Amino acid sequence: MTEAEQISHRAVIGAAESGLRLDQALARLFDDYSRSRLQAWIREGRVRVDGQVKKPREKVFAGQQVELEAVLEPQVPCRPQPIPLEILFEDEELLVVNKPAGLVVHPAAGNPDGTLQNALLHYDPRLEQLPRAGIVHRLDKETTGLMVVVRTPMAYRRLVEALQARRVKRHYKALVMGTPTAGGTVEAPIGRHPVQRQRMAVVEGGKPAVTHYRIAERFLIHALLDVELESGRTHQIRVHMAHLRMPLVGDPVYGGRLKLPPGASPAAIEALQNFRRQALHAFRLALAHPASGEAMTWEAPLPDDFQALLAVLRRDRDERP
Repeated sequence: MTEAEQISHRAVIGAAESGLRLDQALARLFDDYSRSRLQAWIREGRVRVDGQVKKPREKVFAGQQVELEAVLEPQVPCRPQPIPLEILFEDEELLVVNKPAGLVVHPAAGNPDGTLQNALLHYDPRLEQLPRAGIVHRLDKETTGLMVVVRTPMAYRRLVEALQARRVKRHYKALVMGTPTAGGTVEAPIGRHPVQRQRMAVVEGGKPAVTHYRIAERFLIHALLDVELESGRTHQIRVHMAHLRMPLVGDPVYGGRLKLPPGASPAAIEALQNFRRQALHAFRLALAHPASGEAMTWEAPLPDDFQALLAVLRRDRDERP
């Protein structure tokens, strides 16, 4: 089982949280964690407001400084499992893997095993000594592509710092419904949906999130985008593209109703109807090696199902009179 992970968070109470109870404010500021977990940390004295320990029901006000010392105990046991991994690079400090669709990154209540973390522990048992078996960032279950995994405490510390400082560059290919006239930048805060708590949304008072995109290829009513993240919020690309009314093809949560090109061929209709996951692939990853400082870049080709869908859309586009 992985060791407990300790993470320090700092934030400032904003206008949107002013006057709320401490536990309510923290649920907005640190929405990666459940309300019950945050309340437990408050009671354990792991939260300080302007340097003082408070009770969950005490009110907080704009401008106050909040410090949270989060301790993440493993939520479910994680055992090694012989799950195939596509490893693109490895040395003493790092592994770079190409994650397939359908593979969950961490064990959770709905997926207690069969995850990337289980596979990593089987591949390298020493990863048991690191938080989350060395996983420092995530991809959604149905998103494919590149992930970096660290193998030593030093690499873990430096890669987490690099991610927080936005020095790790992550580029994605995204197929969206819509035909933007040009590329652009989305700068819109992301937090939990106010009603549907399993979803994320652009919300006032959410965490800052910045997504850059440019057009790689146009189709009849779709576009393939090159997307770069500055921040790494949950579902960020999916939420930001839906916010622009250009949701990802196949996205079961944010995609809305399937739209077909006028006069689409039977092959295109079948391909779009059968693509039942978000069309999102992490195709390029760039970072400075945590030990040597060397600039390193990896790329992973689009998975077969994504390539097949693009090929059908190209034929429909190119065969039009």
